[in-house]
Amino acid sequence: MKEQPIYDRVILKLSGEALAGERGVGIDPQVVHGLAEEINDVVQLGMQLAVVVGGGNIWRGSSGWSKGMDRATADYMGMLATCINSLALQDALESQHVMTRVQTAIEMREVAEPYIRRRAIRHLEKGRVVIFAAGTGNPYFSTDTTAALRAAEIEADVMLKATNAPGVYDSDPSCNPDAQKYDEIQYLDVLNRGLMVMDSTATSLCMDNDIPIVVFDLGVRGNIKRVILGEEIGTHVRGGNNCER
Repeated sequence: MKEQPIYDRVILKLSGEALAGERGVGIDPQVVHGLAEEINDVVQLGMQLAVVVGGGNIWRGSSGWSKGMDRATADYMGMLATCINSLALQDALESQHVMTRVQTAIEMREVAEPYIRRRAIRHLEKGRVVIFAAGTGNPYFSTDTTAALRAAEIEADVMLKATNAPGVYDSDPSCNPDAQKYDEIQYLDVLNRGLMVMDSTATSLCMDNDIPIVVFDLGVRGNIKRVILGEEIGTHVRGGNNCER
């Protein structure tokens, strides 16, 4: 029997560090190839997938402006870093015969398409993976916010937030061995308790547009597919009154 995904259209948020592997900086081609294999497995299920990649493995805007650099300039540099990562992921996917398009919020027509909402949806409907690069095209907004915004624009069923932890905890598990993981939690609880799922703008966007978020551990191979098939892993962030720890 063919495996059936529980979502039709998904947006996957990857950190830039996810492409760097153990080095933490730069791009590790073997790591990117492994990610592409996992994404290919998901695409073979017949669902539509869009991806947003951060740029922290190359440049993090906050590192620049916290040391005196102009905030807008530092953030634009970060947007360009996401473009480099997006092209690397596109290359890895196409080496596995996965049709892929990179769309950028800052025009650079020689290397990628400009972001056009209707064109992005059309690509998804044709079975292509769409990678959204260059953030929102504006400084002061994170790539988490980009993912939430694009999820709303393309009417995604869910936003998958890939991290280096099994889910969302009530405190930092690396500092507190008694930290408790949430299986499910409401948007407002995330905001009120200051839980570092995403920045508050991204969380609020998902809340306002009723886009569920699944936070899961990317370090376990196959987890992207497990989430899409509906396995109970990670933490689900959504509305409702019956959320339990």
